[in-house]
This record gives sequence, C-alpha cells and structure tokens, in this order.
Amino acid sequence: MGSVNQTPRVIPSTQTPYFTPANNGGEALDPTDPNTPTLFRPLKIRDVTLKNRVVVSPMCMYSAESDLSSPLVGALTDYHIAHLGQFALKGAGLVFVEAQAVQPNGRISPNDAGLWDHSPDSEQFKSLQRVVQFCHSQGAKVAVQLAHAGRKASVLPPWVAVQAKKPNVKADESTGGFPSDVVGPSGGADEAWDGTGEGYWAPRALTVEEIQELVQAFAKSAETAVRAGVDVIEIHGAHGYLINQFLSPVTNKRTDAYGGSFENRTRLLREVLTAIRAVIPSGTPLWLRISATEWLDGQAVAAESGTWNVESSLQLLPLLPELGVDLLDVSSGGNHRTQKINIHTNYHIDLAAQLRKAIHATGTKTLVGAVGFITEADQARGLVEGADEAHAANATVSGPEPVADVVLMARQFMREPEWVMNAAKKLGAKVEVPVQFWRAGLV
Repeated sequence: MGSVNQTPRVIPSTQTPYFTPANNGGEALDPTDPNTPTLFRPLKIRDVTLKNRVVVSPMCMYSAESDLSSPLVGALTDYHIAHLGQFALKGAGLVFVEAQAVQPNGRISPNDAGLWDHSPDSEQFKSLQRVVQFCHSQGAKVAVQLAHAGRKASVLPPWVAVQAKKPNVKADESTGGFPSDVVGPSGGADEAWDGTGEGYWAPRALTVEEIQELVQAFAKSAETAVRAGVDVIEIHGAHGYLINQFLSPVTNKRTDAYGGSFENRTRLLREVLTAIRAVIPSGTPLWLRISATEWLDGQAVAAESGTWNVESSLQLLPLLPELGVDLLDVSSGGNHRTQKINIHTNYHIDLAAQLRKAIHATGTKTLVGAVGFITEADQARGLVEGADEAHAANATVSGPEPVADVVLMARQFMREPEWVMNAAKKLGAKVEVPVQFWRAGLV
C-alpha cells in the first residue's frame, strides 16, 4: 500500500486554557548566523531566556477599576489583554505589565493596576495570570514592575488634566482618591510634589512600622507575580516615586535609620530587594529601575540638602550583585519640580552607557537596559551590538562599545506595535512570524 497523506495538524499552545496556535514571533531563525544582529539574539538571565533584546517598557494605562469595595479594583482588564497582547503577538522578547501598586495607597491614580490581593482567587491574580498565559503562548516573556507612588499618589489620569488644561488634577474621595493616605519619607505641605498643593496632595511621613509593612508588601507582590507565571520582577526606584523619594536627600528629611546618610537613604531599597530575593525562585531575574540623576545639580534645593546624581548611582552599583539585582534599567529625573534637563535623544542613553562602563570596569556582571527616545531599528541595533562578547571578555569589542544589553521602549510601541517585525525587516534579520500572519506575505 502506498503512503497515506495526512493533513498537518494545527499546533496549539500549551500555555493557555483555550485554543491558541503556538507562536514565537520575533525569534531569530538562526541566532548563530553572523548576520543576525545582537538585537535578535537570545539573552539568558538566570533561568529565563529572552528570544531577543527588545523589551516593552511599563506603560501606565490608568484603566483599572478604582472602587476599593469592588473585587475588580486594581485588576487588569480586557483592555490590558488587547494592549499588552499585541506586543507579544508581534515579537517583543519581554513585555512589561504596567506598574502595579503593592498597596492601595501606592497607586498613582485610583485607576492604576495593583497586586496587593494575593489570593489565587482574586481578580488581581487571575487577570495577571491571563495576560501571562497569552503572552507566553506567543513566545514572549512577561515582567511586572512593582511600585509605590509615595507623594505622587492620588491624582487623576493625565488625560483628565489635559482636558482641564492643568498640569495635574488631584483625586479626592469623590473620584476614588485617598488624600489622607498619601505618604512619603517626609511629610507636610512643603513636601507636596508641586510645592503648592494645587495638583498634588501633601504627604504624611511613613512610620517605621509602616516602612516594614511596605517591605513585606513588595515581597508578597513579587511572590504573587511569580505564582501567576511572571518571568521577571522589576522594582520601580525611579521617577520620583516612593523608593526614589527615600534615595534622595531632597525628599528624604528623616533623622532615623531610613534618612540622612547614603547608607540610611538606600536602606528601604536594600530591604525591599533582599526581601524579594528571599521569596522568589533563584532562577527568577530581578531588575531595578533607577533615576540615575535627579537633574538638580546647581539648583538651590540641591545646594541646601544635597541631591541624588550620577555619583550617587555609581556608589549604588557595587551593592547590586549582593542584593541579587541582575539588570539595571537606567532612566532619570522626576523627583523634583525644579529639575533642569537638557533634553536630547540620548540623554537617558548616555547615562546607561556611563553606568555600564563603570560596571564593566569592576568586572561585575550586572546587565544594563537603555531607555528613552529609541525609535529606529539601526539605533536600537547599535546600542546592544556586541554586548555578549564584551561581557564575556570583560572588555570592549572592536568597533563602538555597546551601550546596553537590552533596549526598552514604550511610546514607540504605542505608535508602532509591530516595531519588532519592522526592525527585523530593516536589519535583514530572519525571524519567526505568527502563523496567522503568513498569508499577509510576511514569510
């Protein structure tokens, strides 16, 4: 008898509880090909392998339920499935869920996502798990950014301010806000972010007991995220949110063990990282986003109290390996209204390059992520090209020194969700394409 032709089967993903064809868009067909740019080569961090170096940065969408009495408060929604799922489908190696508050009063707005309800039956847990399952079915890894807004909490979504023609609009109790529970390292009317109280609430100073509760809240949220299937945990220590507020002498006027010296001002961050590393698997990567500088050098407020600047960040670097940090996500600014930034396309990228060079000079292995105004394929390629070789040799490779090990983008993905596929085409990198897109002539 002749052979019987059998119809090829559709291969389903094992990652979802419903039928979904398995995809791995954006993965290089041959990562070892010398013509495959580093941007499209895999990167292994602990037990997690990213299929490429393109990371979707956290983007606050202000689209979650705000009512604390609702079981849906802080939970991701179908909007988030559509928003985040498109990046996974179209080839990103790692997709960040937007910043998730570890406590209810850690939300920037009442409509922020949260991860303070740790029950596997909670809507926060189930909605995060659903996002993770879909992204995994498309071959993307998922990260969460755990955060607490501190004195920048309890404001309305930014488009409300735009409609009101104001820089910012406070959220009071009538709009789900929590003005009496806005907190910071220091309290009082002078500590309102805008200095006037017009657009931000005056915070109250956290007690030591509350700080210790906060440390455990970060750890519990990290543990919950891992149980939901999340691959990477990032701590938000940038942009003037609570951990950044503790790091800076401009916003931290405490006189106890959490204020004053560099050691004391970094205590909260060190305790948070230590607590998280103790409860997540050893194979789970831990990232940290910092503002490398507040851009306050030369400003009156810095002359009065000191500031967090590049030298401060360089002082932090040697602590990261012992705290279990695998990658430093380098941003800047956001902690004080008088910041003076000479904005250009590389102002964040230059900081990442400076810190990465310092890391390599010490022989440590902390990776670096570059953010800010990354829009073009050639630009992204140039930032990471040769990064693996440079790390292996603890030296630069021939040609320009790599600036980072991964690139993180947010706004460009809003403009161009298919950026990874477009970049692969522009760079001549042969990558996997979702099977549903084949008939569009993409293979």
